[in-house]
Amino acid sequence: MRASRLSPVIMIPGSSATVNRFDPLVKLLNQGLPKNKRHSILKMKVYNSGKIISSGSLRKGDNEPIIVVGFENNHDGYVNIKKQSKMFAKAFNLLTKTYKFNNFKALGHSNGGLIYTAFLENYYAPYSNDIKVTKLMTIGSPYNFDEQSDTKKTQMLTDFIKKSSKLPKSLVVYSVAGTENYSSDGLVPIQSVQAGKYIYQKKVKSFMEITVTGVNAQHSSLPQNKQIVRLIKQYMLKRNNKGDFLRRQDNDKISDEKL
Repeated sequence: MRASRLSPVIMIPGSSATVNRFDPLVKLLNQGLPKNKRHSILKMKVYNSGKIISSGSLRKGDNEPIIVVGFENNHDGYVNIKKQSKMFAKAFNLLTKTYKFNNFKALGHSNGGLIYTAFLENYYAPYSNDIKVTKLMTIGSPYNFDEQSDTKKTQMLTDFIKKSSKLPKSLVVYSVAGTENYSSDGLVPIQSVQAGKYIYQKKVKSFMEITVTGVNAQHSSLPQNKQIVRLIKQYMLKRNNKGDFLRRQDNDKISDEKL
């Protein structure tokens, strides 16, 4: 299957966040780009009733637009994450019917990464032959919620591991953790983020863990953290990709001094 030129980056925010959550990130991604090269943005809010309201648009000729999907039910907890993944599946179905793309990149912040995991394991299979998810980046995603030890697995992590064989085999996954104090990003324990390896490692094409430290590595600031913005440009976006100067090993640590 030849990849279509249209390759959107579809983003899911975390709990309590709205479709505006990634506005600062998009502004930074567009910084320095000519007006006709900037990422256009479409925002979709899925209501509990199933209604979907969209704002913004995809600019004609923009082959790498950003699509943000948020939810009326944006609450925390495993029960809600399962509901949100089902709601995302409805939005994704609408996108596939509206726009002609056969590949996309995925990005989830915090619980957004959990929603993506649930979506890929439970709802993506019917699309997998026609629409390829090429890359997934999760940022500060608590795969084991607030547990600080991987010896005690939550029901969610247990379920994710059990269904991990359903993940796309060709997927490239980047799991980014922030450490404000070297043990957490101020909210999510780093051990919980690192638990993602039990789900993705050896189930997808490649899985890379990246740890960001230093200024603005606290949980809520991660999407617009300058280091993470550079990682997104390097690993996720074609138009910003200027080579492999950030190519790293599976367990990498990045600090301000390195960038």
